[in-house]
Amino acid sequence: MILIGLSDIHGETAIIDRMGHILSRADAVLLAGDITHFSHAGKAERVVEAVRRHARCVLAVPGNCDHNDVNDWLEQEGINLHCRTRTFGNIGIAGLGGSIYTPFNTPFEYSETQVRRFLSDAAAGLPENLPFVLVSHQPPADTACDRIRGGRHVGSRELREFIETYQPLAGFTGHIHESVTTDHIGRTKIVNPGQLRRGCYAYAEITSDLISVEIRSFK
Repeated sequence: MILIGLSDIHGETAIIDRMGHILSRADAVLLAGDITHFSHAGKAERVVEAVRRHARCVLAVPGNCDHNDVNDWLEQEGINLHCRTRTFGNIGIAGLGGSIYTPFNTPFEYSETQVRRFLSDAAAGLPENLPFVLVSHQPPADTACDRIRGGRHVGSRELREFIETYQPLAGFTGHIHESVTTDHIGRTKIVNPGQLRRGCYAYAEITSDLISVEIRSFK
């Protein structure tokens, strides 16, 4: 199974069409938030439809720069992963949208207490012993993927605890544009491909319960 992760699209649909030949090879394309740039459902629809022109399956979480009606629209379309798990082939895919509080008062932010509740809701849908991947706009704390300029870590501690406990195969994330890299928490491989306009995406290949994860460039 091939999974491709895109993050921080920020409404730029022309970039998606440039990588259509890549998206068409994936079993599923996972959108890890900030589908729009501080916009609403109509703009999210244009972005998702651009991906759908090339991809067999699209699943998504909203980001902190997406307004609440984006989450509602994803739910209406049946592709929302926020607070839920979907079974896809022989794996599960769980999701967490938005971010913990930032200094910028963006549209979709919440507390660590809410992160715990959201992840509990997602975990409730996990079939026992089913391998799964996690799609979260917010990266987990204290990894290479949550470091802002200056080196400070700004990830979620509750999200890290969830990963330590459940050990998903991989965590597709975004949010921190400057942390384009991979890392791991225990057996879980974490990948942040950064803002899509910079030309990178996450590529994962799953065989049985083994997974390879890397960042690839389409430029």
